Amino acid sequence: MAKIRKLSALALISAVALSAAGCASGTGGESSDSGEFTYWAMWKEGEAQQKVVARAIADFEKETGIEVNVQWQGRDNLKKTVPTLNTNKVPDLVDGSFAKTAPVLAETGQAKPLTEAYAIDVDGAKVSSLIPDAYLKDDVLTMEGEDAPWMLPYSLTRDAVWFNKATHPELVENPPRTWDDFLATMEEMKTAGETPIAIDGDVAGYNAYWYTSAMVGLAGPGSLREMAADKTGKAWNEPEALEAAQMIEDLVKGDYFINGYNASKWPAQQQSWADNKAVMLFNGTWIPTETGPYAADGFEYSSFPFPSLGDSARADFVGFAVPARAKNAENAQRFAAFFLNKKYQDALGSDAKIIPIRADAAVSEEMSTVKEALDAADSYYMQNDGISFPGYTEKLLWPALSDLVLGKADAKTFVETMKTGQIDYWKQNS
Repeated sequence: MAKIRKLSALALISAVALSAAGCASGTGGESSDSGEFTYWAMWKEGEAQQKVVARAIADFEKETGIEVNVQWQGRDNLKKTVPTLNTNKVPDLVDGSFAKTAPVLAETGQAKPLTEAYAIDVDGAKVSSLIPDAYLKDDVLTMEGEDAPWMLPYSLTRDAVWFNKATHPELVENPPRTWDDFLATMEEMKTAGETPIAIDGDVAGYNAYWYTSAMVGLAGPGSLREMAADKTGKAWNEPEALEAAQMIEDLVKGDYFINGYNASKWPAQQQSWADNKAVMLFNGTWIPTETGPYAADGFEYSSFPFPSLGDSARADFVGFAVPARAKNAENAQRFAAFFLNKKYQDALGSDAKIIPIRADAAVSEEMSTVKEALDAADSYYMQNDGISFPGYTEKLLWPALSDLVLGKADAKTFVETMKTGQIDYWKQNS
């Protein structure tokens, strides 16, 4: 992982092409801070996370007198933000994952440094001290030319291999730690008449987890991002690039994925998994909450890290960002810091069952194995290994990886697709 860099005007146009309207890389508008601010939230009304945020908003308004004009936009909040970035209707605060927020705000120079937020005292400590240093190596949240991070994380997500420990207690005691162990374990499951892995193959981001994890396990955090940054495409000649693809090809050829995964629609296969029709599901920390309503009676969530990753672990930020032209940036930053109060962090852990950014916050039983793996890791990487070049994952990496996971392309074809596609990408974005 490295510092976010500002791209050329052409790359900016590529980023904005994700939306119907364009925007330029403005450096910011004047702040009015009129006793209110507008917040376009990534949560929908009724979600467990939304309820925690709503509670914090009510407390913040009562304590400060600042009115929060919140719109529960859902996961399209950033997509809806793009057309407003150079207008007087830009929201003052947005939130989202690093993978979604960085291409839209950080890479395009449209994010305000959160100097004030990081300097605020919360529960007797500076906000900057509440985010574990281990997650902030290499100034991953700092844009080039800026001294302060552009995002204030409030929770973490990561992937894990989920299973029902009530039916497979052996995976608790002896989870596979190497790729060979993993393959052998799945062969045993097949012999026992079980389906090893459920996967919703129509979700490109889920398909990508497999290759990203394999590549990081072979070459270390940052290796895939470094390859993606090579404008010649020659980096894809590295042996690890092909070896990681061959690992995924092993899964397809071994017939380890649930029947119909390449033709069904999400969430059909994760529902099948929760109904004990497959043993494992490689997915994010939202899975217990998302599948809980339709899980089989007695289902007990547990997980183990992706085999072969060694001492690395994926840790993705979900957090707040302030657009550069926000008119009420100071008020927005005050709320972003306020949300790191321990009572809201505890609620994220216990009520919403996600992983709070604060190390001292509560963690649910369902997340205990994930938190243990995070705490034991020596290094961290983000979704797509931190790649945030506008349009790169959506238009090039994810489609190619989906073809690999769905069995439409073999390992060698995937590598060749990435080499030639990457050359074209950088010709258009340099």
